[in-house]
Amino acid sequence: MSRTRSASFEQHRDAIRAQAARLFARHGYPVTPIAELARSCGISKALLYHYYRDKEQLLFDIADRYLDSLLAIVAEVEAQPQAAPARLRRLIDRFMAAYEDAAVYHRVLVQDVKYLKTSHRNQINAKQRRVVQAYEEAVAAAAPQLAATPLLKPVTMTLFGMINWTFTWLKDEGPVRYADMAPVVADLFLNGVGVVRPPAAAGRAAGTRRLGRSARRLLPQAA
Repeated sequence: MSRTRSASFEQHRDAIRAQAARLFARHGYPVTPIAELARSCGISKALLYHYYRDKEQLLFDIADRYLDSLLAIVAEVEAQPQAAPARLRRLIDRFMAAYEDAAVYHRVLVQDVKYLKTSHRNQINAKQRRVVQAYEEAVAAAAPQLAATPLLKPVTMTLFGMINWTFTWLKDEGPVRYADMAPVVADLFLNGVGVVRPPAAAGRAAGTRRLGRSARRLLPQAA
Protein backbone atom coordinates (compact mmCIF):
# COMPACT_ATOMS: atom_id res chain seq x y z
CA MET A 1 0.00 0.00 0.00
CA SER A 2 1.37 3.42 -0.93
CA ARG A 3 2.07 5.92 1.82
CA THR A 4 -0.66 8.53 2.33
CA ARG A 5 0.46 12.08 1.54
CA SER A 6 -0.01 14.67 4.25
CA ALA A 7 -1.75 17.96 3.61
CA SER A 8 1.64 19.71 3.74
CA PHE A 9 3.28 17.32 1.26
CA GLU A 10 3.65 19.90 -1.54
CA GLN A 11 4.90 22.54 0.90
CA HIS A 12 7.67 20.20 2.01
CA ARG A 13 8.51 19.39 -1.61
CA ASP A 14 8.69 23.11 -2.36
CA ALA A 15 11.12 23.64 0.52
CA ILE A 16 13.29 20.70 -0.55
CA ARG A 17 13.28 21.89 -4.15
CA ALA A 18 14.29 25.42 -3.16
CA GLN A 19 17.15 24.18 -0.99
CA ALA A 20 18.29 21.75 -3.66
CA ALA A 21 18.33 24.54 -6.25
CA ARG A 22 20.52 26.62 -3.96
CA LEU A 23 22.96 23.75 -3.40
CA PHE A 24 23.05 22.66 -7.03
CA ALA A 25 23.60 26.27 -8.15
CA ARG A 26 26.41 26.73 -5.65
CA HIS A 27 28.22 23.41 -5.98
CA GLY A 28 26.83 21.73 -9.09
CA TYR A 29 24.45 18.80 -9.32
CA PRO A 30 27.03 15.98 -9.71
CA VAL A 31 28.99 16.79 -6.55
CA THR A 32 26.05 17.53 -4.26
CA PRO A 33 25.31 14.31 -2.33
CA ILE A 34 21.78 13.50 -1.31
CA ALA A 35 22.96 13.19 2.30
CA GLU A 36 24.14 16.82 2.30
CA LEU A 37 20.84 17.93 0.81
CA ALA A 38 18.85 16.06 3.48
CA ARG A 39 21.04 17.49 6.21
CA SER A 40 20.66 21.05 4.93
CA CYS A 41 16.87 20.55 4.89
CA GLY A 42 16.94 19.28 8.47
CA ILE A 43 15.50 15.89 7.53
CA SER A 44 16.76 12.34 7.16
CA LYS A 45 17.64 10.75 3.82
CA ALA A 46 14.75 8.33 4.30
CA LEU A 47 12.29 11.19 4.71
CA LEU A 48 13.73 13.01 1.70
CA TYR A 49 13.09 9.88 -0.38
CA HIS A 50 9.45 10.10 0.73
CA TYR A 51 9.22 13.35 -1.23
CA TYR A 52 11.54 12.56 -4.13
CA ARG A 53 12.39 9.17 -5.59
CA ASP A 54 16.01 10.16 -6.26
CA LYS A 55 18.25 13.13 -6.94
CA GLU A 56 17.58 13.01 -10.68
CA GLN A 57 13.84 13.37 -10.16
CA LEU A 58 14.54 16.36 -7.95
CA LEU A 59 16.70 17.98 -10.64
CA PHE A 60 13.97 17.39 -13.22
CA ASP A 61 11.34 18.93 -10.94
CA ILE A 62 13.48 22.03 -10.41
CA ALA A 63 13.95 22.60 -14.14
CA ASP A 64 10.42 21.60 -15.11
CA ARG A 65 8.66 23.86 -12.63
CA TYR A 66 10.96 26.75 -13.42
CA LEU A 67 10.13 26.45 -17.11
CA ASP A 68 6.44 26.28 -16.22
CA SER A 69 6.86 29.66 -14.52
CA LEU A 70 8.46 31.09 -17.67
CA LEU A 71 5.68 29.69 -19.83
CA ALA A 72 3.16 31.28 -17.47
CA ILE A 73 4.85 34.63 -18.12
CA VAL A 74 4.57 34.04 -21.86
CA ALA A 75 0.86 33.27 -21.52
CA GLU A 76 0.30 36.34 -19.35
CA VAL A 77 2.02 38.67 -21.83
CA GLU A 78 0.31 37.14 -24.86
CA ALA A 79 -3.09 37.60 -23.20
CA GLN A 80 -2.59 41.36 -23.04
CA PRO A 81 -3.51 43.32 -26.20
CA GLN A 82 -0.55 45.50 -27.08
CA ALA A 83 1.54 46.65 -30.02
CA ALA A 84 4.32 44.32 -31.18
CA PRO A 85 7.26 46.32 -29.77
CA ALA A 86 5.50 46.71 -26.43
CA ARG A 87 4.80 42.99 -26.31
CA LEU A 88 8.45 42.12 -26.86
CA ARG A 89 9.55 44.76 -24.37
CA ARG A 90 7.13 43.31 -21.81
CA LEU A 91 8.49 39.79 -22.38
CA ILE A 92 12.03 41.02 -21.78
CA ASP A 93 11.02 42.93 -18.66
CA ARG A 94 9.10 40.01 -17.14
CA PHE A 95 11.80 37.46 -17.93
CA MET A 96 14.52 39.63 -16.44
CA ALA A 97 12.44 40.03 -13.28
CA ALA A 98 11.98 36.25 -13.16
CA TYR A 99 15.71 35.69 -13.61
CA GLU A 100 16.45 37.95 -10.66
CA ASP A 101 13.89 36.34 -8.37
CA ALA A 102 14.83 32.79 -9.37
CA ALA A 103 18.53 33.12 -10.12
CA VAL A 104 19.46 29.76 -8.57
CA TYR A 105 16.79 27.96 -10.61
CA HIS A 106 18.06 29.63 -13.77
CA ARG A 107 21.63 28.62 -13.00
CA VAL A 108 20.56 25.01 -12.48
CA LEU A 109 18.69 25.07 -15.79
CA VAL A 110 21.80 26.39 -17.53
CA GLN A 111 24.41 24.13 -15.99
CA ASP A 112 22.76 20.89 -14.88
CA VAL A 113 20.00 19.87 -17.31
CA LYS A 114 22.55 17.83 -19.24
CA TYR A 115 22.63 15.37 -16.33
CA LEU A 116 18.97 14.43 -16.74
CA LYS A 117 18.05 11.08 -18.25
CA THR A 118 16.92 11.25 -21.85
CA SER A 119 13.15 11.15 -21.24
CA HIS A 120 13.32 13.96 -18.70
CA ARG A 121 15.75 16.00 -20.81
CA ASN A 122 13.42 15.68 -23.79
CA GLN A 123 10.53 17.09 -21.74
CA ILE A 124 12.66 20.03 -20.62
CA ASN A 125 13.84 20.69 -24.17
CA ALA A 126 10.25 20.66 -25.43
CA LYS A 127 9.28 23.37 -22.95
CA GLN A 128 12.35 25.41 -23.81
CA ARG A 129 11.39 25.24 -27.48
CA ARG A 130 7.95 26.59 -26.58
CA VAL A 131 9.58 29.58 -24.87
CA VAL A 132 11.86 30.17 -27.85
CA GLN A 133 8.89 29.93 -30.23
CA ALA A 134 7.02 32.60 -28.27
CA TYR A 135 10.01 34.94 -28.47
CA GLU A 136 10.46 34.12 -32.14
CA GLU A 137 6.89 35.16 -32.84
CA ALA A 138 7.33 38.34 -30.81
CA VAL A 139 10.52 39.23 -32.70
CA ALA A 140 8.84 38.54 -36.04
CA ALA A 141 5.97 40.85 -35.09
CA ALA A 142 8.36 43.61 -34.01
CA ALA A 143 10.63 43.15 -37.05
CA PRO A 144 8.34 41.87 -39.84
CA GLN A 145 11.12 42.02 -42.41
CA LEU A 146 12.65 39.01 -40.62
CA ALA A 147 9.48 36.93 -40.47
CA ALA A 148 9.68 33.67 -42.45
CA THR A 149 13.41 34.18 -43.10
CA PRO A 150 16.33 32.07 -41.83
CA LEU A 151 17.57 35.11 -39.88
CA LEU A 152 14.63 35.03 -37.49
CA LYS A 153 15.98 32.23 -35.30
CA PRO A 154 19.56 33.52 -34.95
CA VAL A 155 18.28 37.03 -34.22
CA THR A 156 15.97 35.59 -31.57
CA MET A 157 18.81 33.58 -30.06
CA THR A 158 20.92 36.75 -30.02
CA LEU A 159 18.26 38.30 -27.81
CA PHE A 160 18.38 35.28 -25.50
CA GLY A 161 22.14 35.65 -25.40
CA MET A 162 21.65 39.17 -24.07
CA ILE A 163 19.42 38.08 -21.16
CA ASN A 164 20.14 34.44 -20.34
CA TRP A 165 23.64 34.85 -18.97
CA THR A 166 23.16 37.95 -16.83
CA PHE A 167 23.44 35.79 -13.70
CA THR A 168 27.16 35.34 -14.46
CA TRP A 169 27.97 39.04 -14.15
CA LEU A 170 24.97 40.98 -12.78
CA LYS A 171 25.42 40.76 -9.02
CA ASP A 172 22.82 41.42 -6.34
CA GLU A 173 25.09 43.80 -4.47
CA GLY A 174 26.06 45.79 -7.57
CA PRO A 175 24.84 49.29 -8.46
CA VAL A 176 22.86 48.02 -11.51
CA ARG A 177 19.87 45.74 -11.00
CA TYR A 178 17.91 43.45 -13.32
CA ALA A 179 15.14 46.04 -13.40
CA ASP A 180 17.70 48.57 -14.63
CA MET A 181 19.02 46.28 -17.36
CA ALA A 182 15.66 45.14 -18.77
CA PRO A 183 14.88 48.46 -20.56
CA VAL A 184 18.52 48.71 -21.67
CA VAL A 185 18.31 45.30 -23.36
CA ALA A 186 14.93 46.16 -24.89
CA ASP A 187 16.22 49.49 -26.22
CA LEU A 188 19.38 47.95 -27.66
CA PHE A 189 17.47 45.15 -29.34
CA LEU A 190 14.38 47.01 -30.56
CA ASN A 191 16.32 50.02 -31.80
CA GLY A 192 18.75 47.79 -33.65
CA VAL A 193 16.60 44.96 -35.02
CA GLY A 194 14.72 47.31 -37.30
CA VAL A 195 17.78 47.84 -39.50
CA VAL A 196 18.55 44.12 -39.86
CA ARG A 197 17.78 42.81 -43.34
CA PRO A 198 17.82 39.22 -44.64
CA PRO A 199 20.95 38.39 -46.67
CA ALA A 200 20.99 37.31 -50.29
CA ALA A 201 19.42 33.96 -51.21
CA ALA A 202 22.72 32.06 -51.20
CA GLY A 203 23.64 33.44 -47.79
CA ARG A 204 20.23 32.54 -46.41
CA ALA A 205 20.57 28.92 -47.47
CA ALA A 206 24.04 28.63 -45.97
CA GLY A 207 22.91 30.31 -42.78
CA THR A 208 20.10 27.82 -42.39
CA ARG A 209 22.49 24.89 -42.57
CA ARG A 210 24.92 26.43 -40.09
CA LEU A 211 22.26 27.25 -37.51
CA GLY A 212 21.17 23.66 -36.93
CA ARG A 213 18.75 22.26 -34.35
CA SER A 214 20.16 23.98 -31.26
CA ALA A 215 18.57 27.32 -32.21
CA ARG A 216 15.19 25.93 -31.20
CA ARG A 217 16.36 25.59 -27.62
CA LEU A 218 16.44 28.22 -24.95
CA LEU A 219 19.86 27.18 -23.67
CA PRO A 220 22.83 25.70 -25.58
CA GLN A 221 23.32 22.94 -22.97
CA ALA A 222 19.90 21.45 -23.69
CA ALA A 223 21.20 19.39 -26.60
